[in-house]
Amino acid sequence: MHMFRLLRALVFLPLVWSASAMSASPIIIAHRGASAERPEHTLMAYRLAIAEGADFIEPDLVSTRDGQLVARHENEIGSTTDVASRPEFAARKTRKTIEGTEVTGWFTEDFTLSELKTLKARERLPQLRPGNARFDGMEGIPTFEEVLRLARDAGKARGRPIGVYPETKHPSYFRSIGLPLEEALLKSLAAHDLNQRESPVFIQSFEVGNLRRLRAKTSVRLVQLMASDGGPADQPGSTYAEMARPAGLKAIASYADAIGVEKAMLFPRQADGLPGAPTSLVADAHKAGLSVHVWTFRPENYFLPPDMRKGTDPAARGDAVKEIKAFMAIGIDGIFSDSVVDAVAAKAEVDP
Repeated sequence: MHMFRLLRALVFLPLVWSASAMSASPIIIAHRGASAERPEHTLMAYRLAIAEGADFIEPDLVSTRDGQLVARHENEIGSTTDVASRPEFAARKTRKTIEGTEVTGWFTEDFTLSELKTLKARERLPQLRPGNARFDGMEGIPTFEEVLRLARDAGKARGRPIGVYPETKHPSYFRSIGLPLEEALLKSLAAHDLNQRESPVFIQSFEVGNLRRLRAKTSVRLVQLMASDGGPADQPGSTYAEMARPAGLKAIASYADAIGVEKAMLFPRQADGLPGAPTSLVADAHKAGLSVHVWTFRPENYFLPPDMRKGTDPAARGDAVKEIKAFMAIGIDGIFSDSVVDAVAAKAEVDP
């Protein structure tokens, strides 16, 4: 998901949840792994999230130059790897326009998989998560295949299914440069027998066109992501606010099974930073037959409303459990959390 909107078998066992069942016991989605405790989108982050009780692990997917899917929050990797310190790749630094925004850095689509595999991952928010920085350089960039194998093997070892919740990042952009994400994603899922509706998989996107394209090719559950501002990059003039209204939700239900919404769409922040009264979005979505998954719960004071902070240090941990419980009380169906421990604790208190 867009992290800086606040900053700016026994291979798999089948899982089936209805919206009503999930409301009572929402699924826990490890947002990029246990990213409050390990550098995001690393195998160590995914492993820890599984050990802490996550139901799903979430890889954001981008493409390499040779069409391989890897897990990175963005295709620009200057802040999440050591590429900037690698003289052999200095000439790869460039400027591109991604979804209308000028971005300067190093991009996965300019590297082969073998080249990317020489890089090391690092913490993207060291100021807020200095403890994570001690793991810098310990692991590289995982492929989607590696994430799928990790989930499969962890599920077998633990006797419970570990789901995968991939996001297609900038799908229109990647298709425009001849590196479409959807076909590679579906091929990988099929290779692991994860291409049925009951498979423990959700595919998410902030765009609309690629979800419609996926719907025509797979019965795997799809999730329309929405933010409190802006709109789909592939639908100029359309806004997420419009899509969140009853008519918009009805349209979404024609191609998706759930919505993945920013927290502020359910509890808008007031001028003092405190959450206001809840909106009707959860009820409206359920009425349209859509489940509601919410992003993103984070434990640091910086991300929490004033009444849930502890002390004044932005990097200190506040009361994320309290925040998650407030959202659970209005019937959400899924929790995207950087801290799986907090999500598990909140769920245990609400649904012991």
